[in-house]
Amino acid sequence: MTAHLAITMGDPAGVGPEIIVKACRRLKPRIDAGEIKILAIGSVPALRAAEALLGAPPIPETRIDDAWPALACLQAGREGAPIRFGELSADGGRFAYLAVARAVELALAGRIGGIVTAPLNKEALNLAGYHYSGHTEMLAALSGAKGSVMMLAHGNMRVAHVTTHCALEEVPKRLTPERLRTVIGLTDAALAGLGLPRRRIAVAALNPHAGEGGLFGRQDIDVSTPVIAKCVADGLDVVGPIPGDTVFVKLRAGQYDAVIAMYHDQGHIPVKLLGFNVDPATGAWEALNGVNITLGLPIIRTSVDHGTAFDIAGTGVANEDSLIEAIDYAEKLAAARAPASIGVQ
Repeated sequence: MTAHLAITMGDPAGVGPEIIVKACRRLKPRIDAGEIKILAIGSVPALRAAEALLGAPPIPETRIDDAWPALACLQAGREGAPIRFGELSADGGRFAYLAVARAVELALAGRIGGIVTAPLNKEALNLAGYHYSGHTEMLAALSGAKGSVMMLAHGNMRVAHVTTHCALEEVPKRLTPERLRTVIGLTDAALAGLGLPRRRIAVAALNPHAGEGGLFGRQDIDVSTPVIAKCVADGLDVVGPIPGDTVFVKLRAGQYDAVIAMYHDQGHIPVKLLGFNVDPATGAWEALNGVNITLGLPIIRTSVDHGTAFDIAGTGVANEDSLIEAIDYAEKLAAARAPASIGVQ
């Protein structure tokens, strides 16, 4: 079955337009073969600027009610002041929101099988009046989801998060039995959607040494341990709490299929350390790999695992590897979930 995905541009002033053009160019053989259909949503003028920068042929523009070709772009809203690469603006944030809102609308209507998001800028988003801390929270609100979970993935490194965008002092308060059970359940379901048969999940400890018998905090003992025991009784393959300084090494070694991290940096650092390749001679980033997957939504959503990179936007050097990886993940998840009618015009 052909996967029909929307790619939202994110902030048009960032690297989103450029990596979309580069990814579509690399995926052209698969698009031409009918394996995948792509609808890019955002600012068409920004996309045209990226195409001119890269010497790429224009992606055909379509309208919302048209029968879309295998590769097309869709204007998310009216253009305002010109959006320039590398410049923070409220209009950039507005387009980032409008693209996601339109994509969610299409996904909920069954016209696309999943959404892949290019990066937005949180400051620009809030300047435009959309007061979300990021894509994950915005997607949950737009889709009517009661809760959502962020999972990062690169290779066999799959890390779901109990908390993400909050102060560290808030993390212990947000580690509740209900939240942890939800994150474990959604992670297990995501691993099943990716075709993993065993679905071995490790829960990372919040405190050093998993609390050291209560000397360094009791959350791992009083909250995590009983939840893990209940999950095991329910038939899930869950272990922990495993100290945070060893659990990701064991994940990389293949002892687990996913880890539940307690907070943003605990989960992000190991995935980004392995996914971001650096030239040791120059210190320059050669490739940015890794995918952000939102669990708990009624729709499929994956994303690049990097920011808008205003400092290099418009220079032609942005790397599209993370977007390609996000498209691959969205395709797998959509195939596991979607009915055969999705994408049929």
